[in-house]
Parts: sequence; C-alpha cells; structure tokens
Amino acid sequence: MKRTHFLVAVALMMGCALTSYAEDYLHVRTSSGWDVVDLSQAEYITFSGTEMKILDASRNVVKSYPKASLEKMYVAETSGVTNIEADGVEATFRFDAANQQAVLEQAIGALPAALSGVPVSIIGQPPLDGTKIAAWVYSTEGEVRDCELIWDARMRGGAAKPAGNSEDSGVFGAAGVCADGTPRGAEGDSEAQMSGIFGRYSEVLGERGLSVARDCIRTWIYVHDVDVNYPGVVRGRRQFFNTIGLTPQTHFIASTGIEGRSCDPHCTVVMDALAVRGLRPEQLRYLHAYDHLSPTADYGVTFERGTAVQFSDRIHIYISGTASIDSKGQVLYPGDVRKQTFRMLENIAALLAEAGAGPEDAAVATVYLRDMADYLTVKEIIESELPRLNAVYVLAPVCRPAWLVEMECIAII
Repeated sequence: MKRTHFLVAVALMMGCALTSYAEDYLHVRTSSGWDVVDLSQAEYITFSGTEMKILDASRNVVKSYPKASLEKMYVAETSGVTNIEADGVEATFRFDAANQQAVLEQAIGALPAALSGVPVSIIGQPPLDGTKIAAWVYSTEGEVRDCELIWDARMRGGAAKPAGNSEDSGVFGAAGVCADGTPRGAEGDSEAQMSGIFGRYSEVLGERGLSVARDCIRTWIYVHDVDVNYPGVVRGRRQFFNTIGLTPQTHFIASTGIEGRSCDPHCTVVMDALAVRGLRPEQLRYLHAYDHLSPTADYGVTFERGTAVQFSDRIHIYISGTASIDSKGQVLYPGDVRKQTFRMLENIAALLAEAGAGPEDAAVATVYLRDMADYLTVKEIIESELPRLNAVYVLAPVCRPAWLVEMECIAII
C-alpha cells in the first residue's frame, strides 16, 4: 500500500506574486510525534526517493523527513506553497465556474511537470476563505504492498487512458465524468445524466476488469441547482444500482451528493469516483451508526454513511457527506446552524467510532455551507472541536434545503 498524503486548501493565485503568511504551517505526524513546519520560506513540497523535502525558491532544503517515518500530514491555511511534486496525484479544484476558468487554466498550466497528466476535476464551489481557487490534492508514494495507487486520466471523449502505471495497478479514479464522456453535450434531465454517468463509468471499469458493485468504494456527485435536480440524481442512481444488484440487503457506495457546477453549462451532474482492484470483501466495512443516523434507504436514497478499507498497514475511512440528521432520517435543528454543526460532528464521530477511529484521525475534510454568512460561525466551532482538522470550506448547498451545513472526511488509522 502506498503512503497517502493530503494537501488541502492550496490557494493557486497564478498571475500574482506568491504570498506567504506567518500562519502557514505544515503539520507532519511522524513515528516520533507531531512536527510543525513554518512555510513562510517554502516554495516547493516534493515526494520522491526516500524522503519528503520542503524547499525554498532556490530549491534549498528547508526541512526533510525520511519517507518511512511519515504517518500523516496536512497544510493549514496555506496560500504560499503552490508547487507540489508527487507521484500518483489526483486534484479537485473548487472555484467560481462562471468567472475563474481562465485563471484556473493558467494555474494548471503552471503546475510542475511532475503533476502533468494527472486527473483533474474542476468543480464550481467557491471557497469561503477569500481565495479565488482551492485545491483538494490526493497523492500517493511509497512501497507497494496490497496494491498500487494510481488515478486514471479524465473520462472524456472516449475510453479513459491509464495515467502512468501498469494495467495491473490497483486503484482507478475517474475525475469529472459527464454523462456521455465528452466535454459538452450531456443530454437529458438529472435522472438521465446520472444514469448515463454510472453507465459510462461501468463500461470503463469493465474495460479494466473491474466493476462498480465490487470495486468502487467512493463517489462524489456534484449537482447544478441541487434543490431542483437532486431528486433526479437519486432516481438515476437507484435505478442503476438495482440493475447491478446493489440493494439495502447487499451494500451501497459511500458518497457525497452536493451542489457543484461544471465549466460545461450542459452538464447538470458531474461525478468523481474511486475504485480499488483486488480488495476482498472482508477488507471492507460499511459504517452505519444506527443510534445516530437512519439507513439511507429509509428515505429513498442509496449510499453508505461511510466505508472503512483495511489495508495491510493502515485503515482508510471514507465518511460520506454528513449533516444534522437523526436515527429516523429527520433534519435536526432547522434554522440553527450552530446546533446543526455540533450534531453533524457528533454523527461523524459516531461513524468513525464504528471503524475504531476518532475525529482526531481525520486527515482531510470538506465543509459545505448553504449560506456564506454562516462561514465564520461554523469554522469557529469546527476549529474549537477539532483544532488539527485540515478542512476546506466552500459555498455549496446541501441536498435538503433545511440542512445548513454538511461535512465529509477521510481518516487514516
């Protein structure tokens, strides 16, 4: 199993002078404990060879860590380090789709050569911290044990092509899939688009000897005008799952369904997905926390609350988008964002506990808010409850209008 690193909320302000702030720190947990690195002099973060290196603008080493000692790392409030060099990277950029596409294209073009060709998902979810663009970056490096982690290039305009490893590689990712696999022309309503997306994804997985039911462990579904179009997404996904035998009696797939725009105005629905080759059923554990949350099928949707994946040296825990809901499937505390935030965190803690983890094990989180006026309130609560959590906050209404806040996370133990 390759080691996994998360670098989140990297503001890419291309065309401007790179800016560093005193509050920019890299938090690294090694085998000997936590270390905090001041990034004010850092320009590059590299993962290669036998160590991770933090370099200045002249590529002099500011700090280095032996690869074998790294357990977890995250960047807090980072706006200065824009050059990330690593193997096996997938990136999701969240921004204002209507106005920032040109800036984003410039930023992607300026990325280091080590990141060229990696799958990139472009989602319209404006960051709430004042930056123009936020990047969610998932990278892997290290010795292979259970499987080799790679991501596939974007499924657009035909079959996906592998992003730089062998056909026997273990993880398959799809970034920014529209219904017909092309940049434009996704036809139909949200139900038809959702069905088409899963159908296309199933075909491409099949080309590699994989299947949605057996190998897909996580999806992210972005829906334009979620209040109107999410019911169609629910129907399209449920119908597809029925055709492949995913039911309440078998299992579903951990997922987030949230407001998000594609750069293509014809795409109402876009999906990112993660599949792993070669996992045995006993390596997967589906998380429920029934004392806190109802089965999703009780109110007609088809996703798992969370999935824990047991690798040989660690467990990855994928928590789906989670809001202020009770064990009967009802929204708790309508209109009160503070109480909703606390209940949301309580629900997430209950899900993590089923996998033997706690909130302190979360490596990365995304927080979705319906109203930007709630940003500081929610951020203050989360930072108080989880001071080491690395989170991106974006403007993205949740799938029920009464939910004011939702959070997803990935934990590693």
